[in-house]
Amino acid sequence: MDYSYISSHVEDIRNFYNSRKTQSIAFRIAALERLYKNIKLYEQDILDALSEDLSKSNFESYATEVSIILKEIQYHIRHLKRWSKARKVGMSLLFFPSKSCIVQEPYGVVLIIAPWNYPFQLLISPLIGAISAGNCVVLKSSPKAPATSEVIEKIVNNTFQKEYVAFFQGHRDVNQTLLENKFDYIFFTGSPSMGKIVMEGAAKHLTPVTLELGGKSPCIIESDANIKIAARRIIWGKTLNSGQTCVAPDYLLVHKDIRENLLLELQNSITEMYGENPKDSPDYPRIISLAATTRLASYLKEGKILLGGDYDLDDNYIAPTVIGEVSEESAIMQDEIFGPIFPLIEYSDIKEVITFVNNREKPLALYYFTNDKKKAKQVLSETSSGGACINDTIVHVGSHKLPFGGVGNSGMGRYHGKFSFDTFSNQKSVVFSSGKIDIKLKYPPYKDKYENYRDMLTKF
Repeated sequence: MDYSYISSHVEDIRNFYNSRKTQSIAFRIAALERLYKNIKLYEQDILDALSEDLSKSNFESYATEVSIILKEIQYHIRHLKRWSKARKVGMSLLFFPSKSCIVQEPYGVVLIIAPWNYPFQLLISPLIGAISAGNCVVLKSSPKAPATSEVIEKIVNNTFQKEYVAFFQGHRDVNQTLLENKFDYIFFTGSPSMGKIVMEGAAKHLTPVTLELGGKSPCIIESDANIKIAARRIIWGKTLNSGQTCVAPDYLLVHKDIRENLLLELQNSITEMYGENPKDSPDYPRIISLAATTRLASYLKEGKILLGGDYDLDDNYIAPTVIGEVSEESAIMQDEIFGPIFPLIEYSDIKEVITFVNNREKPLALYYFTNDKKKAKQVLSETSSGGACINDTIVHVGSHKLPFGGVGNSGMGRYHGKFSFDTFSNQKSVVFSSGKIDIKLKYPPYKDKYENYRDMLTKF
């Protein structure tokens, strides 16, 4: 198929960026205000689309996608003028009477590629940062969430000039064509395998990237934890979007003394939230596709079912499930699960857990339930992860004041709030030197200058 129109459109966007219109703070704020207005206008359409694509309830869609975006836009509008100001910094005495500052400038034309699991939030959130920083943007949605993509396209077309923000749909061939073009920054959310392809494409043009990937996020439950609260928060974090969340707790590391109590409370929490049969609950989402449901169902054979275990391929349904007696070499312990299934592994000492986690790829998130602050600090200091929660799951993602991102195999780069503005801004170092005064200390010949300069520095 001929995708030459994509390159032509990208060139039009670059020409628009070169007009310097996006340098204006007023232009950026006006764009964000229009985006906010149109999201509100299409709010019900967004909720309906997410229900069609992922069977999400209106509450879950609003709480995890729409409301987060609306708050993010408001946060950027409120702080953008201050973020954009040049920041003065000091200079060495050697260069007196020069002054210096850090100037935030846009990168230029940015490519944002989003996944299907949070198809609205994970496309629009980085868009906000890119606009806020003064860039022009090319957006690419996932074909696995077609209803949401259609609504986003309407919002984008009704909000922005096509030379300012462009929206593309399509499969991997569209991604490949986009990556053949030169961009000034690429922001990708998806799997580590696809992240490597994006990074390879970016390398051809030496384009900087942010990669928001995933991995297996451990959930550790200590013997002194409040089991009832822990179970409720764990089930909420695992069943949100039916486990199709990059920061979902992936597997359970449970102290052997509380295993049975935890299983009881996990079942109580499932029943409390979704009833005796979660399949009948209007609040329980579905898996994105038959292929994904089939993959998840195959994991059910890799251990002993302790809770749940029901599934329906025709309905893309997987019940909240806990599996015991799993091998560390099994597929369920190698792959990111991305569904409502928990492998459960027992431990006796927290040092075992730390070793277990550190012997694997660095996770996007780590969750530890304990009332022992000393142990909490130990786990945080002796493991590495993109983010972490003590006595909770997922909530760290919802704060505009915290950076979100991975480390190692789980990604690189940070965004949300000001961190999004910084991600999409080139921090340019600028020095203003006097054209009237010229102190000769820095110039040769250096005879007799060394001791004078050293003595001068020790006094200041």
